[in-house]
Amino acid sequence: MPATVEELPLAKALTAGLRAAMAADDRVVLMGEDIGTLGGVFRITEGLQAEFGTKRVFDTPLAESGIVGTAIGLAMRGYRPVCEIQFDGFIYPAFDQITSQLAKLTNRTSGSLHMPVVIRVPYGGHIGAVEHHQESPEAYFAHTAGLRVVSPSTPNDAYWMIQEAIASDDPVMFFEPKSRYWPKGPVDFASSAVPLHTTRVVRTGTDVTLIAHGAMVATLLQAAQVAADEGVSVEVLDLRSLSPIDFGPIISSVEKTGRLVVCQEAPGFVSVGSEIAATIAERAFYSLQAPVLRVSGFDTPYPSSKVESFYLPDADRVLEAIDRSLRY
Repeated sequence: MPATVEELPLAKALTAGLRAAMAADDRVVLMGEDIGTLGGVFRITEGLQAEFGTKRVFDTPLAESGIVGTAIGLAMRGYRPVCEIQFDGFIYPAFDQITSQLAKLTNRTSGSLHMPVVIRVPYGGHIGAVEHHQESPEAYFAHTAGLRVVSPSTPNDAYWMIQEAIASDDPVMFFEPKSRYWPKGPVDFASSAVPLHTTRVVRTGTDVTLIAHGAMVATLLQAAQVAADEGVSVEVLDLRSLSPIDFGPIISSVEKTGRLVVCQEAPGFVSVGSEIAATIAERAFYSLQAPVLRVSGFDTPYPSSKVESFYLPDADRVLEAIDRSLRY
């Protein structure tokens, strides 16, 4: 009898999730640049073309607008396409198709057309890549009404969330933290999916609440352990969904700790972190014992890989924010 729990890297958990979705529904098709024989730059689709055939896993021209435009047409014909954008910074040629067409068609047709399209986007830094390969553009899409935006931080979430995204009748932007592709974690194939748009408490604490998504969750857990060694009890939340945001667990945590630090790789100005800070100030003001603090990438273009360690938030910057919060 096969094991129900297996240690997998996040990349292979995604592969397994895609395989499960394709086996369950023959309307699911995968499309993108070099995803067929090659299996994609990060090998997420490796082996799937051989298993499901070239009509369900196929390479596209190097034209992101064409990829998304074709996916919209396929969705209109009853398919459930999953597009791969090779790198985060390559998504902008498809921005018009995503925000002007994909996000709007269900509303434009008064609900008569559904757009079950998933757009997979490897995003974020920490891999020492060149320009346009390490960006965090999630706020553009979280701002766009009509799109669902999610990001897993663990292999187990990757496995289940990609299936939940594919099952959605709404378009889903699926942001994959590429620096977390390789670390392994348990994947429970026998469990059931947590609802896609759910904030999860991953470490309980009483003094300060930390929240992040994607790769930054691991950074928060590292900082929380250092803080615990220094006598500070830190609660860590994994946002998981950037639009819509499940604020209930965040508010409950802030009501307990009285302090909140929001962390992200993306620049801080007009960001997902900004929205969380504003909403908590509005809805949990009387529970706060300190201002909501933000730790983010700087408001500059992403730097060269030689200095990315200065740009990206690390445990030290998170710990400094914890100390500032506790001083109020």
